[in-house]
Amino acid sequence: MEPKLDLTKEYAVALEGGGAKGAYQIGVWRALREAGVKICAVSGVSVGALNGALMAMRDLERAEELWSNIRFSQVMDVDDQQMSAYYKKELRGGELRSFLRDMAEVLREGGFCTDPLRRLLEENIDEEKIRRSPMSLYLVTYSLSDMEELDLSVEEIQEGCLVDMLLASAYFPMFRMERLEGKYYTDGGIQNLVPVDSLLRRGYENILVIRIFGLGFEKKVEIPEEVSVTEIAPREKLGGVLQFDSAQTKRDMTLGYFDGLRTIYGLRGEKYYIDRRWSEEQAYEVLKHLLRNEAEKNGEEITLRELNEERIPRLAKKIKSKGDYYALTLRVLERRAEEMEISPFQVLTEEELYAQIIQKQKS
Repeated sequence: MEPKLDLTKEYAVALEGGGAKGAYQIGVWRALREAGVKICAVSGVSVGALNGALMAMRDLERAEELWSNIRFSQVMDVDDQQMSAYYKKELRGGELRSFLRDMAEVLREGGFCTDPLRRLLEENIDEEKIRRSPMSLYLVTYSLSDMEELDLSVEEIQEGCLVDMLLASAYFPMFRMERLEGKYYTDGGIQNLVPVDSLLRRGYENILVIRIFGLGFEKKVEIPEEVSVTEIAPREKLGGVLQFDSAQTKRDMTLGYFDGLRTIYGLRGEKYYIDRRWSEEQAYEVLKHLLRNEAEKNGEEITLRELNEERIPRLAKKIKSKGDYYALTLRVLERRAEEMEISPFQVLTEEELYAQIIQKQKS
């Protein structure tokens, strides 16, 4: 595959906030690293700041291990089994009512203790390594004490205080309010969920934005003409912002990896990842073959005119495809592959996807 992203350039990366959805960003990072994308800076808010710190450490393996094994109780003082059962919708009747009462009681008493998240940061964040890193790190938080947004570089943070400020950036409103470095903070996402402006104001011109669609306020930012912004975003729903469940985060990482490949290599497809080889004419021949086979199974014979003037337009309308014959054919193949439960997590040519569909039909 030939990359569509210019690998001769250095990129600054903006990491959105979004709690447990942040696992997706780690998957994208793996795709970027494998392709040889050069990253010179990262700005992050909330979980994006935590992942940004891992990126500045250049420790992808640590990040993947953390997210692959994460538990609810590593972030909040909760029972893992109970939280897992809640997200799997396994709690019913009295159990569910009791669980919701317990959660409400925690919030009435001030919120969840931040000790588990602090321990997680202390175990995984190497401040000295980040300060020595050639990759610049910026984090966004909001000071409740001063009623202002803070956009800080590592150099602006006092030595020994980086974990505190990462915690400040990720200070979810459900956490118990405690002073950090003498002040109160809350999640930076309430003021700046996608910190692109953090990079713009520092002069970066090639920016990758990794979206996870978290909760918060997204600033309107004017992009200068000389700045190139490329967005990598999920087309499927990620887990919940508090769904710190390893099974879900592993899936989100996998989705992030393949979405990263989609952007880097210009892969086609809505749900699948297609390395385009077919021309529109080749795709049309396959579409024609599929529709005629379908008609034959129903005991029908269709003329070329009926095919072009009736069957294909009707099909395009039915599956809401407004593109050319290539786009329509690929849409048809994807729908059939999905019906047959063919895994989308593989990079395929159209021919390879078509072959898997034929094989499934025979089995």
